[in-house]
Amino acid sequence: MERGKERPQHHASIEQEMLDLEIQTATEAPAIFKEAIRPVTLKFEDVVYKIKQKNSTKNEEKVILNGVSGLVQPGEILAMLGPSGSGKTTLLTALGGRLDGRLSGAITYNNKPFSNAMKRNTGFVTQDDFLYPHLTVTETLFYTALLRLPNTLSKAKKAMQAEAVIIQLELTKCKNSVVGGEFLRGVSGGERRRVSIGQELLVNPSLLFLDEPTSGLDSTTAQQIVSALWDLASGGRTIVMAIHQPSSRIFYMFHKVVLLSEGNCLYFGKVSEVMDYFSGIGYVPLVAMNPADFLLDLANGLAPDGSHENKSKVKQSLALAYKHNRLYNLKAQLQGEQLQETNSSHFQDGSEDKNFAKWPSTWWQQFSVLLRRGLKERRHESFSGSQINQVVAVALLAGLLWWQSNISHLQDRTGLLFFMSEFWGFFPLLQAIFTFPQERKMLEKERSSGTFMLSSYFISRIVADLPMELALPTLFVTITYWMAGLKPTAGHFFHTLLVLLLSVLVAQGMGLALGALVMDQKKAAVLASVLMVSFLLAGGFFVQHVPAFIAWIKYISIINYSYKLLLGSQYNENDTYPCDSGLCLVRDFPSIKHVGLSGQIGAAVALAIMLVGCRLIAYLALMRTGL
Repeated sequence: MERGKERPQHHASIEQEMLDLEIQTATEAPAIFKEAIRPVTLKFEDVVYKIKQKNSTKNEEKVILNGVSGLVQPGEILAMLGPSGSGKTTLLTALGGRLDGRLSGAITYNNKPFSNAMKRNTGFVTQDDFLYPHLTVTETLFYTALLRLPNTLSKAKKAMQAEAVIIQLELTKCKNSVVGGEFLRGVSGGERRRVSIGQELLVNPSLLFLDEPTSGLDSTTAQQIVSALWDLASGGRTIVMAIHQPSSRIFYMFHKVVLLSEGNCLYFGKVSEVMDYFSGIGYVPLVAMNPADFLLDLANGLAPDGSHENKSKVKQSLALAYKHNRLYNLKAQLQGEQLQETNSSHFQDGSEDKNFAKWPSTWWQQFSVLLRRGLKERRHESFSGSQINQVVAVALLAGLLWWQSNISHLQDRTGLLFFMSEFWGFFPLLQAIFTFPQERKMLEKERSSGTFMLSSYFISRIVADLPMELALPTLFVTITYWMAGLKPTAGHFFHTLLVLLLSVLVAQGMGLALGALVMDQKKAAVLASVLMVSFLLAGGFFVQHVPAFIAWIKYISIINYSYKLLLGSQYNENDTYPCDSGLCLVRDFPSIKHVGLSGQIGAAVALAIMLVGCRLIAYLALMRTGL
């Protein structure tokens, strides 16, 4: 889709809802958006983080952060500088309350530890923009508002809050454009970045963390992003960001900077004092240069005089100099910092956090919003022309190959039924295994923000997939059944259709379970292929004399049960067919005898158990990953 081009009118229900409020919003929304900024002073002292070495046999630990300290007050922007691997993102994640493991030191928010209430008033923008590509900017922010804003606000107020963010971040021109992604052209990179920031601003956060907010953007767009953040900070917010290599114009928009190198702090303090500090300890740039470039050179161990002094020695010298010259005063400031009392901030009073609602909305509200969002996003994928054409092509091909097959050609007819069970085992399973691996980053982002419960997401995801899962096999059966000349009665047709739909839902559940267990698309695809080939060979059509030591596979085979039920949809125990000796019982035909026409209820129950069991395994697997 072309950038800036609006979506068709029949896709614009939410946009219309927003437009109806726009006149009212233009005057009311900014007031709603700016009210009740609860000031937060962030302090961190002697923060240490260690991880175990993967290949170490002696349980050795690697130090990622080594005693980092600092102080950020309301209205300030703290920039974290350092080369890749210096610990910027780790420190940012720790300060944002999202880091588990061997973390030590003191991190406080208005002299209180991190809490559910503080989490609700914190925004965290990840380095990558994890957004749904087919949703418009307005839809993205509106759905986020419905999920993250509390029930004390009406739906109209939440819509106004979303519109306020659009105005604040200057996204009005692209509000009705799709966000886009890797395979879909949408808004620009800078606009996409502002949408990600806007999602966090919806909760009117007092504390905002950003990981590489200008990554991949040109210098002008990057400056626009930081300028918007500077305006937010001037409104009383506390902003902390990790940034790689800012321009000099951007650098001087920060209030404070922390310089990291291999987990050690080389400087913390005001931006206006940083060059004087390093000059005072003998590190002066020989030519006029961007201060950020100079600091990164120092963090990489490059001496400004261009000498070939050992890099590790330079880093150690800078770390020791910082400890001797500034760290003592900083710690004294941390210990003596007196927070101004406020009356409105419940997260400054730990006693009220016990009664703080963990979720901003009810389970049913979360489910309904996630379902609407999922249906709107995945309709492009589920009912894409390629998938519909694929199913129609296979249905027509099968119908032509088995065109009006004669009732005496029992081998052909059983072959068609087995093909149907096999195709609709593979197809939905291979589609479903990519579900959770593809959405993992998005799910991690929203779950870490406390947006919704895992169960509401899981159920809505399953329900949102039903239209495709039910419509495509229905289309297939409608075409193939009558072309192939299977029993021409409504009862037999709907019996066949219901069996196939049940089989499809079971296969989809197995795909969801495999994807959730492995969480790797390639590995899950390989595992699914091996599993389905095993089910195929043990399905009772190709091999009637399966060795006993491997015959157990048929009891967990989707294809085996669906094939048995499909046979039951066309034949019963007393049906006959023309044979060399006159009339023979269908049940004695080799490819049917092995599977059997009896036990139809047992096969249906087995599939029903697998339908529920596979989804339960998928849910437990997601819980295991910590989502």
